[in-house]
Amino acid sequence: MRRFGRTSALAALSLGLLALGFAARARWPDSRPSLDCPPEAVRLDPAGLATCGPGTVPTGSQALALGLKLDLNAASESELALVPGVGRDLARRLVSAREEQGRFVSWEDVDAVPGVGAAKLETLRAATVLDAAAANGSVW
Repeated sequence: MRRFGRTSALAALSLGLLALGFAARARWPDSRPSLDCPPEAVRLDPAGLATCGPGTVPTGSQALALGLKLDLNAASESELALVPGVGRDLARRLVSAREEQGRFVSWEDVDAVPGVGAAKLETLRAATVLDAAAANGSVW
């Protein structure tokens, strides 16, 4: 009889922990944004924390982490290399092509760069823009 009591207690404890796990999973991670402003309005305060108030405009990897898009016609080689799937070699070719032919005016111009295939083009379209005004406040 004593063995049945111990087993029941362990089963009840296990079910309680399982229920607690399900409740925690349903609430975390929270899908709501941490800040109440759009990504292009986010600034960094003097301590380097993201805020919707005054501060400096994030650049480089900070801006990519915040969901901002790079201006493909202004981004440096090192900034382009931060885009997942691009890497240093393709970033170098993109910057060289831009310097040789001038601004990219269409995605077909970007697709013509050696090393940019269909998959890389989609990656670039997701992380960059060709028009600085469409970069939603991005200054680079």
